[in-house]
Amino acid sequence: MENAKYRIIDVLGCVISGAYATGNSDLINLIKAWGGSEEATIFVYGGKAPAHNVAMVNSIMARSYDFEATQSRVNGVNIPSHTSGTTVTTALTLGEVKDISGKELITALLVGDDVACRILAASGFSFSLGWDNVGTVNAFGATAIAGRLLGLSEIQLQNAFGIVLNQLAGSFDTIWDGVAAFKLVQGLSARNGIFSAELAKAGWTGPKDALLGKFGYFKLYTEGCVNPEILVEDIGIKYHAEVTYKPYPGCRINHTAIDCALNLINKHDIEIDKVDKIILKVPSVVRDMFVGQPFIIRDVPQIDAAFSIRFSVANVLLRKSITLEHFQEELIRDPRITNIANRIIIKEIDRSDIQVSLNLKMKNGIEYSSDVNFAKGEPVLSPLSKDEVKQKFMNNIAFSQTISKANAEKIINLVENLEEVNNISELIELMTPSII
Repeated sequence: MENAKYRIIDVLGCVISGAYATGNSDLINLIKAWGGSEEATIFVYGGKAPAHNVAMVNSIMARSYDFEATQSRVNGVNIPSHTSGTTVTTALTLGEVKDISGKELITALLVGDDVACRILAASGFSFSLGWDNVGTVNAFGATAIAGRLLGLSEIQLQNAFGIVLNQLAGSFDTIWDGVAAFKLVQGLSARNGIFSAELAKAGWTGPKDALLGKFGYFKLYTEGCVNPEILVEDIGIKYHAEVTYKPYPGCRINHTAIDCALNLINKHDIEIDKVDKIILKVPSVVRDMFVGQPFIIRDVPQIDAAFSIRFSVANVLLRKSITLEHFQEELIRDPRITNIANRIIIKEIDRSDIQVSLNLKMKNGIEYSSDVNFAKGEPVLSPLSKDEVKQKFMNNIAFSQTISKANAEKIINLVENLEEVNNISELIELMTPSII
């Protein structure tokens, strides 16, 4: 339950900081123009719209800087994921419509997270087929949440999962190409989960075995169900969820390299103009994936930066830190960043005891090196403390300048005592700047 609370705090902070990221205002204008029943509150912007559309945009805002909680942990194994940005916003959005309590919010969230994590773990994570799991397993998690909050029967919930099977999507090309649509699939999972549950409640039917059917999820979207026992092992007793809180914006894959750069900057008085060579050694899978691409600025600079390991290292070497402010277009386009990033030579790591190694060769012949085996935020070896998660939330608030500090502190207090909240409308009201 405690992890659920702090993931809510973390995701809400990311919603607030990501509210005005590229494309979000345009999407909200569309949603408001579509009209419809005023069911749920659009966070930060205010105004109401149908719940499925609001859940979509609230989720998209959470993903905008790729800063929200990540990595599902199942049976001691961390699996790459971005589940919480969908499940938290789905539960809050539909929960507002249903006037639920804090206890009901936690319960629905735990159920949705567990469903998504079990399905992800049962398939084994892979980039090879090109499906982005925020558009697949997240949709099942959102459907589970919506099914619980809408009071679906067992048969109706079975139908809802079958219905949402027909709406799964999400290509990793959106990240390779650095386009705004990378965050769309996270929101579509929230929208489609609610829509599927509502259709099932209205009497629609769907495929009976959404996971293991002849053309179910595992057949269509993975290389097979490699561990079906995980789907039911200790179900209803053990609840799986994401456990990693990001200390830095941008793709989690970049964070180990960021820690290497921070170690060097904090330990040595390094002047970037006096650096001759920058050699970054990473596992071959990292070198060959989207984060290892040459750093180029395309349609959406913020996304190019968020998914570039070269940008991340260059930014730390130049600016001595990495914050949300550094992902604004003016700073991304700084020619000094491009110059440093283009000088970074990426090689395959040749050691088994570390994940990333960064070596700086100075013009005077001195060399500085840093080796890191796990990034800050790793849930077992280097987790963020509760205070650090709350400080991250407050930093998001300060960056956004939309929600008052007083209301931000009220949000933290409410969520930390969520089991005592009779109606989550108290929390929802604090998520727009109109409440003083």
